[in-house]
Amino acid sequence: MKVIKVRHGGGEYPVYVGQGLLGTASAWARHLRGRVLVVSDETVAGLYLSRLGGALEGIRHHQAAILPDGEDQKTLANWQRVIEALVELGAQRDATVLALGGGVIGDMAGFAAACYMRGIRVVQVPTTLLAQVDAAVGGKTGVNLAAGKNLVGAFHAPSAVVVDVDTLATLDDREYRAGLAEVVKYGAIRDAAFFAWLEQEADALAARLPDALLEAVQRSVSNKAEVVAADEREAGERALLNFGHTFGHALETATDYRRYRHGEAVAIGMSLAARLSELLSLTIPGVAARLDALLQRLGLETQLAPGQDREQLLSLMRLDKKNQAEQIRLVLLEGIGRAVVRPCEPDEIREVFKEP
Repeated sequence: MKVIKVRHGGGEYPVYVGQGLLGTASAWARHLRGRVLVVSDETVAGLYLSRLGGALEGIRHHQAAILPDGEDQKTLANWQRVIEALVELGAQRDATVLALGGGVIGDMAGFAAACYMRGIRVVQVPTTLLAQVDAAVGGKTGVNLAAGKNLVGAFHAPSAVVVDVDTLATLDDREYRAGLAEVVKYGAIRDAAFFAWLEQEADALAARLPDALLEAVQRSVSNKAEVVAADEREAGERALLNFGHTFGHALETATDYRRYRHGEAVAIGMSLAARLSELLSLTIPGVAARLDALLQRLGLETQLAPGQDREQLLSLMRLDKKNQAEQIRLVLLEGIGRAVVRPCEPDEIREVFKEP
């Protein structure tokens, strides 16, 4: 087991990364205090809720709130269900929310913890690759609105994050591949050596070989921890973690969160952002092709579907949280391992939207 410390404005918290951690609660159960509400979804609860028995042993008052699966369930209505479950539990300010699941559960449970009694403890236990390398680390929480993704939320640092890579064995292939997009992101925006390692180990990662997977998760979490320590509130460097996300979030919203998994949309978004970087001469020719090649080796699409309404995407991109003064601000590449936030004109984006 490796412990990675994440520093933030209120102190620091540990991210435990290893195998079999759900069954070895002694490593992290000390972070559960007061009354405990486990928040999970129907699929994950059926697979892993019983494994938390050791962690919950000795806690007299605990219960579970089980929510429906899916990104389209990340709503204010389901967030309210978590709040009401805390009330039913009799949770006070010393209570703990334990988020067991993917990014949707982590975001909603974390947001509920941020709001209940103006803030209680949350322990994140991510069970998808995407959540393990990105969503669960950093304290960003929230829910979606019909108008766009993550438009309501709060920064709320967890007390701990427990990353048990053994849970990835039960991920379906599509969800696993989607998570790899967020792994690639770290190499693309800030770690050229990691990007080269991913190119070398792409086949091993696609096959879920344990050693390669464990290293990929650890290096991704370490990258995320460094960014969060430098910029907890997304005022500067942390915005770079949104590489591909402005395009990707618009694509998810335009398709009602049903056509694409989050990582699939981000992969297409990263490809579009890389192509736009070349179009604007921010980076040398060939960077986009190199990024596309890696994403495709990992089983991810890099092109918008024929017939996708580009003007609708552009309209949705105007609601992105990074925008300022009515300008669309995108994370673009200056090279592999170097990124920058830049305002872009609608006609520049339309140029990269053109169908091949």
